Amino acid sequence: MFGILKSFNAEGLLAYTFLITIFFYLFSHIIIAFYYRTTVAKNYFFPKEQHEKKLDYYVVEINKREKLIDSAIKITDAAIKTNAADMGSVR
Repeated sequence: MFGILKSFNAEGLLAYTFLITIFFYLFSHIIIAFYYRTTVAKNYFFPKEQHEKKLDYYVVEINKREKLIDSAIKITDAAIKTNAADMGSVR
C-alpha cells in the first residue's frame, strides 16, 4: 500500500516496496534478537564470587606493579640527580 500511494510509476513502486519490505524485515530481526537475548539472559548464571576473587587478585597485582614502577622512577630520578651533580663538579 505504501508503495502504491507513494509512487507514480512501476520503478518507484518496486523501489518503495523493496525498501519498506527490507525495513520491516530488519526491524523484525532486531525485535526477535532482543527477545532471544532477554530470555536467554534470564537463564544465564553469573559466577559473582569467582569474578570478585579474580578482580581482587588483579587489584593486588596492579598495586604491586605500581609500587615497583614508583621505586624504579625514584631510582632513575636519583641517578639523574647524581649524574647532574657529577657533571657539575667536572666542569
